[in-house]
Amino acid sequence: MAKILLVDDEYTMVQMVTEVLRAEGHEVFPFTNYNGVAEALTSRRPDLVITDLYLDKTKPHGLEIVQKARALTPPPVVIMITGFGTVESAVEAMRLGCYDYLEKPFKLDELKLCIQRALNHTQVLAENQQLRKELRRGYQFHRIIGASQPMQAVFHLVERVADTDATVLILGESGTGKELIARAVHYNSRRGQGPFIPVNCSALPENLLESELFGHRKGAFTGAVNDKNGLFHEADGGTLFLDEIGTMPAQLQSRLLRVLQEKEVRRVGDNTSVTVNVRIVAATNENLESLVKSGKFREDLYYRLNVIPVTLPSLRQRPEDISMLISHFLRERTHSRSGKPFQVTCRAMAAMEAHSWPGNVRELENAIERASLLADLPLLRVRDLPPVVQAHATADDGNEEQQISASVVPSGPRPSEALSASATPTTPGARPASPMPPTLLSLKKYGHDQELAYIQHVLASTGQDKEAAAQILEISLATLYRKLSDTGD
Repeated sequence: MAKILLVDDEYTMVQMVTEVLRAEGHEVFPFTNYNGVAEALTSRRPDLVITDLYLDKTKPHGLEIVQKARALTPPPVVIMITGFGTVESAVEAMRLGCYDYLEKPFKLDELKLCIQRALNHTQVLAENQQLRKELRRGYQFHRIIGASQPMQAVFHLVERVADTDATVLILGESGTGKELIARAVHYNSRRGQGPFIPVNCSALPENLLESELFGHRKGAFTGAVNDKNGLFHEADGGTLFLDEIGTMPAQLQSRLLRVLQEKEVRRVGDNTSVTVNVRIVAATNENLESLVKSGKFREDLYYRLNVIPVTLPSLRQRPEDISMLISHFLRERTHSRSGKPFQVTCRAMAAMEAHSWPGNVRELENAIERASLLADLPLLRVRDLPPVVQAHATADDGNEEQQISASVVPSGPRPSEALSASATPTTPGARPASPMPPTLLSLKKYGHDQELAYIQHVLASTGQDKEAAAQILEISLATLYRKLSDTGD
C-alpha cells in the first residue's frame, strides 16, 4: 500500500477521506493547513500527494505544494482538488506536474479511482526507470566482451567520446557488433535517458526511407492518409543510429547533410522546418572513401559523418576473445536432455580458434547455437560444429571427450561480465589460476588461493568496481571484502 499526504482546509472532508484510505491499507498523513506540509514532504517521502488548491481561500498554497513535491527525488504523484475550479488553475496545476485534477464536490468512488490510476502510473514509471537502468548497465563498456588489445583500444576511444554530441562513424565488417557499440555510445552519454532509434538504410526503398526518416504531411504522396513524424522527430533528445549508411541514395544524402548542418528537419510535403536535437551515429561495412572517389557517396557528407571514426576489429584479428564469446553464448544454454551446462572439448576449441570467421561474431554465435542443438551430450565436440569449422580440427585420437577446455566457463558469472579463466588478470598482485600449485599446499589453502585469484580476476574485468564484482560472483559486498582480507591460513 502507499504513503499518502492529504492536505485540505475542510476538517470533515480530511477526516472522512483519511478513514476511507486507511481502511484500504494506505498510510495517510492528514493536514488541514499549510503548516508542516513542507517538512512532511521531505521526512515522510509520500508516494502520493492529494492537496487542495486554496487552503485559506485567498492564496493557492496548493500550487506551492505541487512545486515542492515535484522537486523531490523521486517525485511523488500529485492530485489537485478544489472547490474553486477554473480552467486557468487546472492548466497551471497540470503544467507544474499534477497527475490529475478533481473539482469539489466529488464522490469517494471517483477519488479512489483517481488514486488507483495515479498509483498505477507511479508503478509504471518506477518499472520503466528500473528497466532503463538495467538497459544502461547492460551496455556499460566493461560488460562488452573483449579483452584483446584491439577491443580495449575501441573501448578507450568510445569512452572518451560517448558523453559528447560528436557524430560517430562506426566502421567494420558485417557481424563485428557495430550496433552494440552504437548503443554503448548512446547509453553512456548524457542522452542515455532519451530514445535510441536504429534504422537500416539498406532495408527500405528510397521513397519509404525518406518518409521514415523525415516524416510526411497528409496527401504528400499516394498512401499518405495522415500526418506522420519521421525518425528524426522520434529521436529528439536522443540518438539516431543510421546503419549501412553507405547504401543511402544520393537524394537522401543531400537531405541528411542539411539536417546535420542546420539541425532542422522538413517533412515530405511540408513547407516549414522543425528544429531537432538529435545525435547521429552511423555505421557501414563498406569503404566510404572508395564510394566518395567513385561518386556514389557525397564527399561533404562523408566529412560530416567522419568526425569520430571507430573501426571495429574482425574476429580473426582478436582470436584471444573467442573463448570469452563462446562462454557468453553458452551461458543461457543447457543441454536439452540432461539440463546440464555445456562444456567444450579442447579439440573443438582448437578448431574454432583456427577458423577465420569471415562472418565474425555473428557467425560464431550461429555456430554455437547449431552445435548446442545438435549435441547429444552437454559437451560440444568437433562433430557438433559446422563443417567449415570441422575442417580445422586436428586428427581424432579417440580421446576427445576426456579433454575438456578450461577456457570456457560452463556456469557462474556471465562471460560478458567476467573474463574467462584463461585470460591473464591485469591488476597488479592478481594471481592467475594454474593447473598445479608451485609448492605442495593443504587442500584448504590451495582452494583459497584459487578462489582469491578468480575474485581478483573478476575485479580486474570490472575495473575494480567491487559492487559490480559482488553481483557477478553472486555474493554480498560484505562477503567480498571478507574474502579479500582473508589470508586463508
